[in-house]
Amino acid sequence: MYKQLILGLLSLVALASCGVDGKHFKLEGRILNMNQGEFYVYNDEGLVRGIDTIKVNGGRFAYEMPCDHPSTLMLVFPNFSEQPIFAEPGQSVDISGDASHLKELKVEGTDDNELMSKFRQRIASASPPEIRKYVRQFVEDHPKSAVGVYLVRKFLITAVEPDYNEAAALIKLMTQKQPQNGPLNRLATLIGSYQQTAVGSRLPNFTYYDTKGRMVSSSQLSSGLAIIFTWASWSYESMDLLRAVKQAQRKAAGRLKVLSISVDASVADCDQQLKRDSISWGNICDGMLLEGKSVKQLGLMAVPDNLLIKDGRIIARGISAQDLPQTIEQHL
Repeated sequence: MYKQLILGLLSLVALASCGVDGKHFKLEGRILNMNQGEFYVYNDEGLVRGIDTIKVNGGRFAYEMPCDHPSTLMLVFPNFSEQPIFAEPGQSVDISGDASHLKELKVEGTDDNELMSKFRQRIASASPPEIRKYVRQFVEDHPKSAVGVYLVRKFLITAVEPDYNEAAALIKLMTQKQPQNGPLNRLATLIGSYQQTAVGSRLPNFTYYDTKGRMVSSSQLSSGLAIIFTWASWSYESMDLLRAVKQAQRKAAGRLKVLSISVDASVADCDQQLKRDSISWGNICDGMLLEGKSVKQLGLMAVPDNLLIKDGRIIARGISAQDLPQTIEQHL
């Protein structure tokens, strides 16, 4: 009897040690062909302070974090691809994949993460118009899912060719089914900012201060050609854009005005990168990631993202680093 009691207690301890309490969320898994390394995780709602590091040892990893409400995490891998993970209090997920095909990660453990894995597989070879159709279908089929919020933001709002009207309609549909979803409510508020900074719109009036304490304003960019763009030291694509802008500004010989917005969590990391690349133009960094006032007001909710302005009017947005030199030369 005593022996059975001891075995029972040991079993309970083992189960408790493997589980996650109601105030935490855990992700773990294995990535083939990545024996040792690291990747990163961030969250623009404050669950993760800045950017945290997840270590990979022997191809395996585990990460547990405080979590008192559902939220979306973003994983950033060594190839700078990003994957969303939908965190829920008291839940855990298992991630599996291959380092050579990180965009094909499989996430199991909660309904939302499994829905996202299936959606990712569905759009693997789809064209942008097909993807937008699948996004609408997903939201109509799963209006209560947090995955829909992510999909609308990524594929309809921060896409190269955004569709703000479609995004607004789908946001309204989801809001009716999940009225207490904070990120969704913020997105519903922000959709107006996106529409106000569409191509053809006037640049909104603003006044901010850069990391050197200098005032930067919309009036300084209201004549001639100017570009405003977001970047982060951990985003390979945005660093490409930053350097493309630097080259374009040098070639323009004073005819291109530049304002950048860093969404780094650390102002020190931002300043270090600017110094390394010898950047002297105005740069904003408030440490609030994509929740900062400037990115919200200007509808720049991706990394990287940009607005090209001529004589105070937005003439293009979301230009890639590869297309930037030719686009700027055309408008100069």
